[in-house]
Amino acid sequence: MSLGDGASGGGDTEYGGVGQTRTRLPGSRSGDVYGGARRGRSSSRSLVTVVGVVVLLIAAIAFANRGDGGSSSSADGGEPRAGSAPTAASGARPVQSKTGGIPSGFAHDQQGAESAAANYGIALGSTGMFDANQRHTIVNAVYAPDVAAARQSALDKAYSNEKFLANVGLNKDGTAPSGETFVSRIIPVGTKVTKYSSDSATVELWYTSLFGLSGDGSTNPVSESWYTTTYQLKWINSDWKVTDFTQKDGPVPVGRDQKASTADDMSKAVEEYGGFTYAR
Repeated sequence: MSLGDGASGGGDTEYGGVGQTRTRLPGSRSGDVYGGARRGRSSSRSLVTVVGVVVLLIAAIAFANRGDGGSSSSADGGEPRAGSAPTAASGARPVQSKTGGIPSGFAHDQQGAESAAANYGIALGSTGMFDANQRHTIVNAVYAPDVAAARQSALDKAYSNEKFLANVGLNKDGTAPSGETFVSRIIPVGTKVTKYSSDSATVELWYTSLFGLSGDGSTNPVSESWYTTTYQLKWINSDWKVTDFTQKDGPVPVGRDQKASTADDMSKAVEEYGGFTYAR
């Protein structure tokens, strides 16, 4: 989904996921919403409220990103690719160049299109999307030139909405409250090219995302969600660029009953573990 690179105010500083379902973990210690609590399975009024807010958020941002044209049509003349591609290294060198801090200059082939979709997904799902300057940089680097201007206007409106920011626990300027760390990061699990031609590609990106606020006073602790985003890419100026996308939930694995980490451990992990540049 969509959200960038280190929002000011102490967020996740890597390009790293939006559209996340946050759950309040029951049974946590006072003052620590993580507190070693296990994931609850019973519903509550607070859970329903938070889920409702997130559903509205996902819809608003998806609408802002899609613009007026709806989903783009698939590449003409392309054929679905049978089976899945290996995740092992292909021997091709990863891209060396960056545009606005985002990898660029992808290969003019299916592997290059997959790598572009993964890297662009990371940028669009990061905390940078909550900072106006970083958001503009991300949009201009990821989207096709004839799409970027319209996307930027719609995204500025969506990400500056004070009610939306308050619902996810952020300040009016998109920063995290004092003493809390904002986390918005996606982790690609796999990619699949469904259609391809020399000038366009349709790529599905399956990923898990982390979203929320880590801190002793957080009411929206960091939680994970699973999505598949289908990107429409076009070969423009010797690189792949996004022209449109659609998103759906899942596939979602069965969750293990693991202990949730403390707020301190989560904050340290976000600060100490950087994101990846995906290329294979």
